[in-house]
Amino acid sequence: MKTFDHLTVIGLREWVALPDLGVAGLRAKIDTGASTSSLHATDIEPFERDGEQWVRFTAHLGTVVQLRHRRCEAPLVTRKTIKSSNGHAQMRYVVSTTLALGDRVWRVEFTLACRKSMRYRLLLGSKALIDGQLVVNPGIKYVQDKPVFPVSTFSTGVA
Repeated sequence: MKTFDHLTVIGLREWVALPDLGVAGLRAKIDTGASTSSLHATDIEPFERDGEQWVRFTAHLGTVVQLRHRRCEAPLVTRKTIKSSNGHAQMRYVVSTTLALGDRVWRVEFTLACRKSMRYRLLLGSKALIDGQLVVNPGIKYVQDKPVFPVSTFSTGVA
């Protein structure tokens, strides 16, 4: 059997943070079947800043029982059509921001979508797992420590 020393093992669920958006203590569902990662967001408004396209949105965090939300801004990467597992296609805004998981921090692209009916407000897809050099053991959960981070000095989060 092959082993890979440079890869970090994570479970099916993990604690993550989005430092550039000022978000910590967010539970993520790891989904190797999804290519792109997704963040629960509403009130999505595209706008222009210094000649560049940005998007302003409300990120919904926490759980259904303990709701939290934060108004955020991030540069717009693109708009993308995402097809769900039931075949429904939806146009979504895509932003790029830093993700912290355990002791790793790297940039991840997220589609902004209403995940109101979903248990987890953040879904981490396979592209993020590849970029973060992570492997998933689906039989375990919350393997990595909760990420601790200082709020970025170039924060795009808005209180």
